[in-house]
Amino acid sequence: MTVLGWARVWALACSAGWAAAQTPGTVSLASPERGKALLLQRQDSGCVLCHQVQGLPVGGTLGPSLVGLAERSTKAQARERIADARRLNPQTIMPAYLSTEGLNKVATPYQEQTILTAQGLEDILSYLFSPNKATP
Repeated sequence: MTVLGWARVWALACSAGWAAAQTPGTVSLASPERGKALLLQRQDSGCVLCHQVQGLPVGGTLGPSLVGLAERSTKAQARERIADARRLNPQTIMPAYLSTEGLNKVATPYQEQTILTAQGLEDILSYLFSPNKATP
């Protein structure tokens, strides 16, 4: 699926609810293991550069801790923040992980590409909201 295809899936998910927007083959069952691997990939997701994450040995302190996230947020709220935190806080320094709109000075090979795929986002959420990751 192209980036524009993912953007359309995401737009539908935001307006009609994630489950209603899924089509067969779009996003497979979310995997906490893949989510953990993505969280640890400093070059790809960059999550641990700014956030402490329960169960991971590394993590930054620039952003809020994600330890116990499930106790203070819903999965839908976290999905919205990760996808494009600018919608909630236009001044945020958090990257727009599932959006290409309004970005400046993007290197040519990365133009029109999102940082994460819809699958990657769901995998990360699956890890962050796993029952054994909910509390320290």
